[in-house]
Amino acid sequence: MTPIAADKVRELLAQENDPALGLRVFVAGGGCSGLQYGMTLDEEQEGDTVINVGDFKVFVDEMSLTYITGSEVDYVDSLMAAGFTVNNPNAVSSCGCGHSFRTADGGGEARGCACGH
Repeated sequence: MTPIAADKVRELLAQENDPALGLRVFVAGGGCSGLQYGMTLDEEQEGDTVINVGDFKVFVDEMSLTYITGSEVDYVDSLMAAGFTVNNPNAVSSCGCGHSFRTADGGGEARGCACGH
């Protein structure tokens, strides 16, 4: 976990004011590449791997752990977007699909981006 991401998690946990909460990082089916990352504030569940990050904990369930071992959680705040990202050395492709548009001769038609690059 990068220092910036850890600071953001601390900020979110402070707002909740519940010492039992930590950051849950998980993998679920879906997204344009077949799997997508998820994060939520949660309590420890049976079977979780618990990672101590200074003064808070990160929880990862057994299934998700196989996909994200060695990954780094970062927080990005740019003009385009703000939020947590996962830098995963196990990923062979990734996609940030949304919609793109054209102007002038294309008439501004919405279309999906090309995934799997």
